[in-house]
Amino acid sequence: MAIFARIADILKANINDMIDKAEDPEKMVKQLIIEIEQDVDEATQALGQAMGSQKMAAKELADAMAKSADWNDKAKLALKAGNEELARKALECKVNVDASIEPLQKSYDEITANVNKMKDQVTTLKMKLDEARARQQILIARSKMADAAQGVATTINTTNIDSAFAKLDKLERKIVEKESVAEAYTDINSAEVDAEKQFAQMAHNAAIDSELERLKAELGL
Repeated sequence: MAIFARIADILKANINDMIDKAEDPEKMVKQLIIEIEQDVDEATQALGQAMGSQKMAAKELADAMAKSADWNDKAKLALKAGNEELARKALECKVNVDASIEPLQKSYDEITANVNKMKDQVTTLKMKLDEARARQQILIARSKMADAAQGVATTINTTNIDSAFAKLDKLERKIVEKESVAEAYTDINSAEVDAEKQFAQMAHNAAIDSELERLKAELGL
């Protein structure tokens, strides 16, 4: 059947290659799943029609076999009643019916074989559809991850990192300069305070020496 051949072609296709060629991989893979779902629905409908034909063929065969059995029973009744001529007529009808049983049986067997084959094909197609759906989620996730990675890479490429770090280095140098100036002022202030302390100590020592000389003079020493 053409429907099964078309679905087989879709399932054999390299979905990854198809996505690579698509402008929107996510939209592409979703469309592929929709197409496969539609084909599986068509295949299921075709199977339903075939099963309907199978039931009709089975009914025709059963009816023919029932008629054959019925004419056989009527022939027996005629013979038991001693009416051989009527029995022959019943058997003639049975033979006519039996002539249709063989082709009906052959037709039913062929239809049944096709139905069983189609059932296997539809089951396989549904399994493939489930597999395709699972791949759909993986491929979409990969597509989104690739978009995110591309976005990060683009951001990195469009941002002058070296320039940014150069600015940071320049800022750091300015801060170091400020720190050095502050440290120098601290050292200068410390030196002034130390000098003042030394001068104060010299004045204090001079006062002590003056008092010492005064006491020596008083004591005539």
